[in-house]
Amino acid sequence: MNPHAVFKAYDIRGRSDIGELDADLYELAGNAFARLVDAPAIAVGRDCRSSSPEFFAALTRGIAAAGTDVIDLGEVPTDLVYYYSGANDVPGAMITASHNPAEYNGLKLCRAGAAPVGAETGLVEIKESVLAGRKMTSILPGSTSSTDAVSDYVDHLFSVTEPASIGPLRVAVDGGNGMAGVAVEDVFDRIEASLDGLYLEPDGTFPNHPADPLVPENLADLVQLVETGVFDLGVAFDGDADRAFFLDDTATPLSGSTVTSLIARRMLRDNPGAAVVHNLITSHAVPEIIREAGGMPVRTRVGHSYIKQIMADTDAVFGGEHSGHYYFRDNFRADSGMMALLTLLSILSEDGRPLSELRQDVERYAASGEINFEVADVEVALQRVEDSVYNADIDHVDGLTVDYGDEWFNVRPSNTEPLLRLNVEAATSERVDVIVEGVRRTLEENE
Repeated sequence: MNPHAVFKAYDIRGRSDIGELDADLYELAGNAFARLVDAPAIAVGRDCRSSSPEFFAALTRGIAAAGTDVIDLGEVPTDLVYYYSGANDVPGAMITASHNPAEYNGLKLCRAGAAPVGAETGLVEIKESVLAGRKMTSILPGSTSSTDAVSDYVDHLFSVTEPASIGPLRVAVDGGNGMAGVAVEDVFDRIEASLDGLYLEPDGTFPNHPADPLVPENLADLVQLVETGVFDLGVAFDGDADRAFFLDDTATPLSGSTVTSLIARRMLRDNPGAAVVHNLITSHAVPEIIREAGGMPVRTRVGHSYIKQIMADTDAVFGGEHSGHYYFRDNFRADSGMMALLTLLSILSEDGRPLSELRQDVERYAASGEINFEVADVEVALQRVEDSVYNADIDHVDGLTVDYGDEWFNVRPSNTEPLLRLNVEAATSERVDVIVEGVRRTLEENE
């Protein structure tokens, strides 16, 4: 195992095929987590990857050794674990690598009430315990019991979005052979909208395409389906289904900023004056629209543990990220791809316009999307970019943000992969291309 490589800013993530993650690490991490939260029981879910059963057994051995009971939720979406943690006031653990390829796995953790566990809220302590090989063995070990929480989870989704608010829309859904397939058909059984599904059967080898809808090639099958039929909406879920990516009726993808803006307007209609959290690389249109809707925009760095903490601090009603994570106060401030889908369906049903028209209300600038670069030394590369900047506002909230007022860019290290990520926004696509090329040249110097 390699704890130095796999402990990230807000979760544990690494490859299981080359030993970055192994059963020993999960057992030690489970034991450390149980000691950290000091709770009678911990709810544990897992995704469908081939390594997940072995890692589940190891994680639960570590938890039980500390004298803590395990509630086995089975193979479920990550947001079901968050729901169960919030509704039952127990800590939660989800064995998943989210959108990463099949050879990866990982671990997402939360305290009771779905409160986040990240580098600043306990993950460093868990890492130190794993590095030291510390393990506590209780005289009375914990027991394991299983529960099926899918039905209660679906009920919870509809406690936030009224089923009757969703009309007879036609929806194309790509489950990516991930965990969305566990619940999506049950969800559509409760609403008037109809479901045309692709790859809804969970399969941890991801035989059809990687479960990462942020990569345009992975949306190709969904785009083809929407283009060949008459659909109101397309949606693709990532591997653990906490993220959702949307296509409009013309099969054109929506950015995370567009979805954040649309949902923020709806949430502020029902919660006037509330705070809405957005990460620092969403469009500048997002805070503009939040203010126009009477809300208070709150800017934060990228990552679910940071977003959730800021939402708690500000009592924000909603939070959105460029990457397809959407957080709801009524969902214990946790992210849920399925809840975002239902909210968007309700917005479409009530507005009456096609999504290709509705989206124009909130799309104001040209953007590059996320562009990834491999660099030899992240800190050196970031400094080269900063040294090349003149007459701009700069901050280091997350990587490097350079703001010229009418255009801006952010370069930041990935928290889950060995990459540097660039996002650019400007008034025109031509200006976006100019800025991207300038940053590219700077990053490629001396590489």
